[in-house]
Amino acid sequence: MRKLLSAALFAGALAMIAAPVAAQSLGELAKREAERKKATPQAKKTYTNDDLKQIPPPAGTPAKPGEATDAAKPGDAAKPGDAEKAGAKPETEKVDATKPAEPAKDQAYWRGRVSAATEDIRRNEAFLEAMQTRVNSLTADFTARDDPYQRAKIADDRQKALAEMARLKEDIEKGKKLVVDIEEEARRAGVPPGWIR
Repeated sequence: MRKLLSAALFAGALAMIAAPVAAQSLGELAKREAERKKATPQAKKTYTNDDLKQIPPPAGTPAKPGEATDAAKPGDAAKPGDAEKAGAKPETEKVDATKPAEPAKDQAYWRGRVSAATEDIRRNEAFLEAMQTRVNSLTADFTARDDPYQRAKIADDRQKALAEMARLKEDIEKGKKLVVDIEEEARRAGVPPGWIR
């Protein structure tokens, strides 16, 4: 009897809570939202891409075809008489706007290239170790299962892990070859050996 009475009281309380919510119509909610929007202040300024400061691309990035850099914009070319007025010699060589500026090949440049390549190798080797652990775990799990469906799923996951391991090994070999190529390029350019270590 108590359970029935408590269930009836709970249903009655729920009906009293739900009644005001159901009584609100969609029209009333739309009116309230319109009033709320009127009460909120409008944005003072809307920013667009035109408002943002134009930053030239970094020195090592190639410019897009047809896009002029700050150094050589169409229409900004010096007039033949301007150089003579300033007392300087007229420039005979034109700057190609589509050719990116060559980065300075200093110690930071060479060390950055080698460290990026070796970091990529290190990261791939760490992933390779993790994948080897996963393959070992899946192999042990495969042998412990009796259900054919579970074994098929585990075998599929193991094959994917083995394929990923093969890809990582290939990436590691490519990375090692890249380091050797960078060292050879630096040697031909006369870079001191300490710059690439």
